[in-house]
Amino acid sequence: MRLFELRGISKHFGAIQALNGVDLKIDAGEVLGLMGDNGAGKSTLIKILAGNFPPSGGEIWLKGEKVEFHSPVDARRKGVEVVYQDLALCDNLTAAENVFLGREAKRKFGPFQFVHYAEMFRVAARHFAELKSETRPRDLVKQMSGGQRQAVAIARTRLSDPDIVLMDEPTAAISVRQVAEVLDLIRRLRDQGIAVILISHRMPDVFAVSDHLSVMRRGRVVADKPISQTSPEEVTGLITGAIETA
Repeated sequence: MRLFELRGISKHFGAIQALNGVDLKIDAGEVLGLMGDNGAGKSTLIKILAGNFPPSGGEIWLKGEKVEFHSPVDARRKGVEVVYQDLALCDNLTAAENVFLGREAKRKFGPFQFVHYAEMFRVAARHFAELKSETRPRDLVKQMSGGQRQAVAIARTRLSDPDIVLMDEPTAAISVRQVAEVLDLIRRLRDQGIAVILISHRMPDVFAVSDHLSVMRRGRVVADKPISQTSPEEVTGLITGAIETA
């Protein structure tokens, strides 16, 4: 059974057709690289998958069942998590507090409820250990490297035990060493049976971790093939339009 599949997804904003008949599929424990130039439709597609707005047409299937996402909370409940490019972290909070942001662990004392920091630190430490990250629960985010920040954002997705994680440009604007850390994090998600859709402009990163590749141009998927059956040169031609389809 296919874990996640898009069938004929389209989206228009008035007269503007942002997506036109997009088909994508991904299985558990697989990394799908999604590439395309600015304006190709990648961001619109991610917002649909994240539940930010509905498609104008087409179907979304998860574990053999047709689903509809009416909000980001709805998408999360159905097993879809997103790590956005800006990470949406609070620099003045600890790693653990960011992992639980908006979903803080609580404990009761009579009629009162208090934030259960010890539980948050314990669970966050476990997720960092699973990701083999050196990030510590009590570290302040403002003191972290780009790779550590990604670890915090990824650990946050683990709270809902997701089936699929969407990662939007996770290696943009970080150092070479930190890029290696993030790619290792993606591999560990894959090894734990989680499907990952990697949206990136960085060709070496996509080829380093992806099992499958899809290329978008002008709201359409113009290539969908195993990474072993394509090349950076072909992908460049598909993105620019020098190659129509592959």
